[in-house]
Amino acid sequence: MGELSKTFPVREYDLDATLQSGQAFRWQAVGQAWEGVAGGRWVRLRLAKGGIAAEVAKPVRDWSWLEEYLQLRVDLGQVLATFPDDEPMENAVAALPGLRLLRQDYWECLASFILSATKQIVQIRQMVALLSKRFGKPIESGGSKPAFAFPEIEAVAGCSETELRDCKLGFRAPNLRGAACDILDGKIDWKRLPTMTTDEARAELMKLRGVGQKIADCVLLFAGGHQEVFPVDVWIERALQQLYFPKRRPSAKRLRKFADTHFGPYAGYAQQYLFHHARVHLKLK
Repeated sequence: MGELSKTFPVREYDLDATLQSGQAFRWQAVGQAWEGVAGGRWVRLRLAKGGIAAEVAKPVRDWSWLEEYLQLRVDLGQVLATFPDDEPMENAVAALPGLRLLRQDYWECLASFILSATKQIVQIRQMVALLSKRFGKPIESGGSKPAFAFPEIEAVAGCSETELRDCKLGFRAPNLRGAACDILDGKIDWKRLPTMTTDEARAELMKLRGVGQKIADCVLLFAGGHQEVFPVDVWIERALQQLYFPKRRPSAKRLRKFADTHFGPYAGYAQQYLFHHARVHLKLK
């Protein structure tokens, strides 16, 4: 028999910061807990004594999918020890002890970041929720609302642009549908992405419609586990500018080179700390 709940022993895990830091868009705060969808299942998560308590709607025998999604086996101390010894990084870590990276499904992560163009986190959540409700498969829910899996590639490719625009996608609708069709048409080697090097996978993802380096890098980091990848968007450019070059105006190319060389083997982790700290605590303009 499976279990409906399980507590995972883990230290230094800030569930709130991790689930609302702009890397995943399926989570809603409900009281002291978080409800969302991971691994095609409805899940409720909350901090418990000595770890994270998880509840599901259908009994589960093997919980490895959730351990992988939450990256519970990562030694955070080892990650933080590789960060550069500078004031902006130290301040971000001090403000967000326990912020983690998730390991998400490739397709859902790619689709979510295609939708993220010029949108804030709350709006991306709305688009993802609408898409899932209309085109995703219903799944058992242990909460007060119905739950839906994220729509599969075939479901999105089978939608009309109008149907997607009705989910508040705007100009992102043709990009999302186009990427789904490109994958199904074999425009990229989709199945082999998880085994490719960082450079190979980035080049492959950027063949898709609507996917530039920023979106590709987010997918590499949040789905592929390429932890050395440092996605650069408008927020991060602004943060790097103000935190590291306050009296200069480096070019975008100079900022890109700095991001690629300054932050070490876990640069993706460093990026997430800087991004969330800048957005929530520093209120950078």
